[in-house]
Amino acid sequence: MNQSDSLSTSSTSAIDDETREDLISIHSADIIVGIPSYNNAGSISRVIKAAELGLAKYFPQYKGLILVSEGGDIAATRQAIDALKDKHYFDNSFINRPSVETEIMATRYNGLSGKGTAMKAIFEAAKILDVKAGCMLDSDLRSISPGWIELLIAPIIQKDFGFVTPYYCRHKYDGTITNMIAYPLTWSLYGRRVRQPIGGDFGFSKDLIVSLLSKDVWETDIARFGIDIWMTTVAICEQFTICQSYLGSKIHDDKDPGKDLSPMFKQVVGTIFNLMDIYSENWLSVKGSKPTAIFGFESEYAPSPLNVDVTNMIKKFKDNVQEHLSVWKKVLEAENCRKMLEVAKMGPTHFELPVELWIRCLFDFALAYKKQLDGLSANQIIEALVPIYYAKVASFVSKTNNLDSSEAEEVINAQCSVFEQLKPYLIERWIEK
Repeated sequence: MNQSDSLSTSSTSAIDDETREDLISIHSADIIVGIPSYNNAGSISRVIKAAELGLAKYFPQYKGLILVSEGGDIAATRQAIDALKDKHYFDNSFINRPSVETEIMATRYNGLSGKGTAMKAIFEAAKILDVKAGCMLDSDLRSISPGWIELLIAPIIQKDFGFVTPYYCRHKYDGTITNMIAYPLTWSLYGRRVRQPIGGDFGFSKDLIVSLLSKDVWETDIARFGIDIWMTTVAICEQFTICQSYLGSKIHDDKDPGKDLSPMFKQVVGTIFNLMDIYSENWLSVKGSKPTAIFGFESEYAPSPLNVDVTNMIKKFKDNVQEHLSVWKKVLEAENCRKMLEVAKMGPTHFELPVELWIRCLFDFALAYKKQLDGLSANQIIEALVPIYYAKVASFVSKTNNLDSSEAEEVINAQCSVFEQLKPYLIERWIEK
């Protein structure tokens, strides 16, 4: 039995009684499209329309439900849904309305505030309706099209996949947490090359829903902050068949990783480190890696430019060295700590954090997070990793400044291979400790 399977199911439902009665009155559905939302009434109409058109075009023979799981102003969300009642967008899209109209509902989820609880409500609704398949969509998507529904659902229904992750076309500096941490760790630890392990748009099978709902994580920080990487890790470790679907561009607000390092870094990295402990028996035995199938048409597309202030990131790294040095000395192997201090002395012109040093440091932090070394808290350990992450991103940007996104992608994949090559360093220290 997998370690996580021994955990009991949370007894708290994320669905209120009124929504449960509405679902029971529907009786059943074949496909559910879930949209976790927090005060996104201004953008959610676009996502709902794309979902409804996609279901009508690609799955007209199936009964569908679109469920918005709202954590904020439910009245505004329902008002946005009511504004779509005339269905004029069907005529404009040359798509026939299905004989059985897709149900569209919004519910105010119960429980811990966060995306994970919003998703739990959708999974519970899917279980009540005994759906065959479902997908999850971010509520603020600007680049979604009806074709996304086919790409996320068809692999489940037609080819019996258990989990479908997105494959986006992104600018080389968009998604640095994914590129520098989530993607290479998923590749090297669990042996699966899943390009977007923390993508917000994905497809899921009936069996995966049952497995996820059985886990006792819904009242924890995983449900609040790390739900996407948790789902990917569970799907891999519990042997669900996984594929990727090419969705093209995902347009959202650009963020310079040096100016706006949101709490996402601490949340995602903390979840990844927690999962390394939970699933250690899985990844310790994994050798090598294998690619993951990709469906869809991968067109040539030039993502919008994203400018990064390298000088600012280097400054943030150097300005925080002394503050976190005492933690570094406890967390890092002596040689790794010595080399990091050498990096801190480099000028901006020749600044570089070697990929091997970055990987060893990240592995050291993962081990320290598990052991809570010398009384250090989990938060202290993650906080001390942040400046090193700044240094890594700055180094990557400097190295790829004159490369296009496809060339930069080769650099990212080469880095993932180095993660895989250095995995014995982590295994040796993990077992030793």
